[in-house]
Amino acid sequence: MVHSEGMIEDCGRSGDIMAERRQLFAEMRAQELDSIRLSTYRTACKLRFVQKKCNLHLVDIWNVIEAFRENGLNTMDLNTEFTVARLEAILSTIFYQLNKRMPTTHQINVEQSISLLLNFLLAAYDPEGLGKMSVFVVKMALATICGGKILDKLRYIFSQISDPGGIMVYSQFDQFLREVLKLPMTVFEGPSFGYTEQATRTCFAQQKKVSLNTFLDTMMSDPPPQCLVWLPLMHRLANVENVFHPVECSYCHSESIMGFRYRCQQCHNYQLCQDCFWRGHASGSHSNQHQMKEYTSWKSPAKKLSNALSKSLSCASSREPLHPMFPDMPEKPLNLAHIVPPRPMNSTNDFMLSHSMPTSGNPYSTKNLLESSSRQEEEHSLIARYASRLASDAAAAQQQQRVPNDISFSLDANKQQRQLIAELESKNREILQEIQRLRVQHEQASQPPTCTSQQNPTLLAELRLLRQRKDELEQRMSALQESRRELMVQLEQLMLLLKEEERKQATYGDS
Repeated sequence: MVHSEGMIEDCGRSGDIMAERRQLFAEMRAQELDSIRLSTYRTACKLRFVQKKCNLHLVDIWNVIEAFRENGLNTMDLNTEFTVARLEAILSTIFYQLNKRMPTTHQINVEQSISLLLNFLLAAYDPEGLGKMSVFVVKMALATICGGKILDKLRYIFSQISDPGGIMVYSQFDQFLREVLKLPMTVFEGPSFGYTEQATRTCFAQQKKVSLNTFLDTMMSDPPPQCLVWLPLMHRLANVENVFHPVECSYCHSESIMGFRYRCQQCHNYQLCQDCFWRGHASGSHSNQHQMKEYTSWKSPAKKLSNALSKSLSCASSREPLHPMFPDMPEKPLNLAHIVPPRPMNSTNDFMLSHSMPTSGNPYSTKNLLESSSRQEEEHSLIARYASRLASDAAAAQQQQRVPNDISFSLDANKQQRQLIAELESKNREILQEIQRLRVQHEQASQPPTCTSQQNPTLLAELRLLRQRKDELEQRMSALQESRRELMVQLEQLMLLLKEEERKQATYGDS
């Protein structure tokens, strides 16, 4: 009897999953994206729709990496398989942390986002319903479809398909293509962007050894590899969604164009909005066979003339590189265990440690703002002091190479360095406590006014002042968070220098 009830429950859950999956694809079809005649734009628009529907456009690769770490994926072998329940836990971490970063007025429906994304991933990577998915598949899928900068995403993807020497492993890249091209197939674009065995060779036909810079050059080139041409387009779609062009579409006569704008290279002043161009609309003497130029921004005639003059007077090329150059050898990961505050943190402080953007505080507490400002100034002065000491310590280290017997000065310098690192860690904890205190005060002040406060003009005035100063304190708390991030970077650099000096001393001691 229990076995039958379990089967009924599993069938019921499976039915719910299929219903939610059908709902997602039905809503996508309702957008009439299949009427887009170019397969590249059609695929990019469909995946962008899924991304926004699941609220993944609000999540960047760094948020995804943090969720992987919290769920232990960073220590797992890429071929390790885990259950759907583990995948659901990862998605829960992503979206619950997202809501902590979002303002209270822009909270998302976490459960719905988890359900929609889970169903989409299962449709793409577990169509047979086996309930298993590998670590590599989850990492590649989420890294590809999340929001953020494409450069950051490609760097993370390369880190998963390269060897310790920073050279791409062709078999891993082939596996990456095999998995990531299931995303277009899931939105019914398999005929155009399905996986083929020739795809890997067409991406890197000439290069024998592919480094990170070569990988980025290829993926971000114009045009990119044909099998992945939809990926950079999806990011360009996100960048131009809110771009305004103050011109009229020559077909639908919309008085303004949002997103991409297309201008015919043969017909005089013939311009189309993205919807009309994508669907092949034409009017008058214009034809779909005419060459069209795509615009992602609007420039006035005066600005165009200014740019043309600047280019004509400039001797050097002003074209910027596709991406910054990175070192050929990957940097070794840092062990930051010593930077974590020693005492256990409660759940609220854990929230502040998740690189979230504060959204609340006590705006009319001028004393608190002054105290926070003074703490920030002290922190910067402390970092400046330590930087100056590092310069003197570097000179001492050079002198130490000439006179190996002078060990006592180096030991004193290391002692001073450790003391300053302890002071910096203390400052870090103070910033966290200050942010937490401001948040608690604002939560108390943001409670609905009682009958007494409605009759008390003093309290009403304070409430009005609270509303006026809210934005100011949010900026202040944001500055505190940014200052804390800078402090963490300084700590990482200082610890690296300290370890390097200790290594040199150990070398001298052995000699």
